[in-house]
Amino acid sequence: MDITDIDASSPHSARVWNFWLGGKDHYPVDEALGRQVAETYPAAQELALASRAFQKRAVAHLARTGIDQFLDLGTGLPVHDSTHEVAQSVNPDARIVYVDNDPLVLAHARALLRGVREDQTAYVDEDLRNAREVLTKAVATGALDPGRPVAVMILSTLGHLEAKAGAELMAEYMKPLVAGSALVVCDTVKTPETLAAQEAYASGDTPPYWVREPEEILAVAEGLEVLEPGLVPVSHWRPEGPAPRPVDQWGLVARKR
Repeated sequence: MDITDIDASSPHSARVWNFWLGGKDHYPVDEALGRQVAETYPAAQELALASRAFQKRAVAHLARTGIDQFLDLGTGLPVHDSTHEVAQSVNPDARIVYVDNDPLVLAHARALLRGVREDQTAYVDEDLRNAREVLTKAVATGALDPGRPVAVMILSTLGHLEAKAGAELMAEYMKPLVAGSALVVCDTVKTPETLAAQEAYASGDTPPYWVREPEEILAVAEGLEVLEPGLVPVSHWRPEGPAPRPVDQWGLVARKR
């Protein structure tokens, strides 16, 4: 894909998310949908920010416990504390592979990774639903060694797939990875308010985003060891200091035994 492939006439999930995170990389159509969803669901921005903070804590925790390879699926547009920044702040030798197939994300990734060692941080232009192709390309970059543990990250993204398909996809990613690998996932839980937000988001002529029952999120980690405190609101996953109020985004970190 090329930057010229960008469609600025229709909203895009990565750009709407960027708007909620306070970024600058979105178009008026994305801001319009973001505001429309927020009118229905005022906690939208709080949820997005809590998800980003969870990502930072999870990456730092895994890096401190010895994992030095991260596969970030559905990367989205870069904001502060991206996966490679957090991981490499703990371990300068950490390796990160970002995966996305949006042309705007690709353009930013090229700029972001300019001057970064290619054997440490790479970008794969691929649909994350194609697990085999993603893993093959990630290894080909030289930034991913399949013989050592890998942390697979998929945050606020699986909702674009129906629950069963999402669980099957993550099993496909985790199956070839060695013991000690990890999975980090978060998604929006089903409540009357988030169902209304789901409907408002769908009105923007974008691919649907399905909210989940907690057990549907937990199913993504079937066969893995879910680390404490388990599946919880992301704001309550190992918070730094007193836990803020819970949000409707729940997450977990799990290890392959």
